[in-house]
Amino acid sequence: MDLIKVAATSRSTAVAGAIAGVMREQGQVHVQAIGAGAVNQAIKAVTIARGYLELDGIDIICVPSFVEVLIDDQERTAVRITVQRRETATSPEWTDTETT
Repeated sequence: MDLIKVAATSRSTAVAGAIAGVMREQGQVHVQAIGAGAVNQAIKAVTIARGYLELDGIDIICVPSFVEVLIDDQERTAVRITVQRRETATSPEWTDTETT
């Protein structure tokens, strides 16, 4: 699975385009960020990518987690956001109150 690394200086629209591209091709991607500024850009990028993908009829979900990464021989904690296609439920009880 692809890993997109986001920095505080990353352009959120560029990252969103990368997320949307991988989602169209593979259906799943990891977005990783270290630090508050980078996490902010990553969340904005996922939000923008959702809009891009919505035009193609693709709905996404994201699952955040913490991961330990090694940078310059130091262990750091990163936020990893797994972005996946949302599976639509077949039961009639399933409703999305945000989009109806």
